[in-house]
Amino acid sequence: MIKRLALKKIIITSLSFLILLIIYFFPTTENYNINTTLTYSNPKTIPIYLVDNNNLVSRFEIIQKSKNSLELVDEVINNLTIDNNSTSHIPNNFKKIIPKNTKIINKDLNDGLLKINFTKELLNINKDNEEKMIESIIYSLTEIKDVKKIMIFVEGENLKELPNSKKTLPLTLDRSYGINKVYELESMKDITKITTYYVSKIEGYSYFTPVTTITNTKNEKVEVIIEKLKTSPTYQTNLISYLATSAELLDYEILENSVNLSFNNEVLSLEEDKIIEEVKYSIALSIRDTYNINETIFYVDNMLIDVFFL
Repeated sequence: MIKRLALKKIIITSLSFLILLIIYFFPTTENYNINTTLTYSNPKTIPIYLVDNNNLVSRFEIIQKSKNSLELVDEVINNLTIDNNSTSHIPNNFKKIIPKNTKIINKDLNDGLLKINFTKELLNINKDNEEKMIESIIYSLTEIKDVKKIMIFVEGENLKELPNSKKTLPLTLDRSYGINKVYELESMKDITKITTYYVSKIEGYSYFTPVTTITNTKNEKVEVIIEKLKTSPTYQTNLISYLATSAELLDYEILENSVNLSFNNEVLSLEEDKIIEEVKYSIALSIRDTYNINETIFYVDNMLIDVFFL
């Protein structure tokens, strides 16, 4: 199975490169309109994480204006800050989370670590929102390609704890911190975190919401992700998964830079005989955040269906 997958990966990588060249030199409008409802990634947008009407920190894409990573940090924080003048349109379904009048004093990006120093207004956050604010900052800034970890400072002092609850923060912050956390613990030993992306809908608008489950499971994380996506979570009825309950993960291979997944044909859409975009994005985003791997390769009954890169 591994040799077959490796050979297929070489073939599809070559084909994908050829297709990208064709798209680059012969662009069409269809290439940019896979689905205008969901906030999918494209070269001109960057995801940020805002609080939705269900009080969950959710993924929303804005038009990216800056190319330089440090300038993009300013752009992202500006779009997370309450009452900041921003040219990005934020729907009524979402709200910004960083307190009004918060400014960036200075910032430094070196070898994947972003050190960002805020004014004291950052601490003007209520207890109910302080952890959501940290999650929003972490997940939004680490969407910038060059940013892997961040350190938050306030007036030059490292932010070591949440302002109100005094919960201790790690020295450096990354996506292992989790988001919209749900605890399924039976003991304080052998704890693991698994982040799963669901589709949310508010007033006809669709977007992705990540949920980090903190658990004692000993199962491989990819198996947990697929099982969770086969049913919408009971604790949040507004979260949706389009993965069929009859879909089965037959085999998988976790490599250094990619994950190979082989499903039965129940993963395919009945109408178009392919994996729908909502399913591919939910799985690929979940794998990216859980394994820190950007490439997910989909097989159905050992036949290559899609190579998905975030």
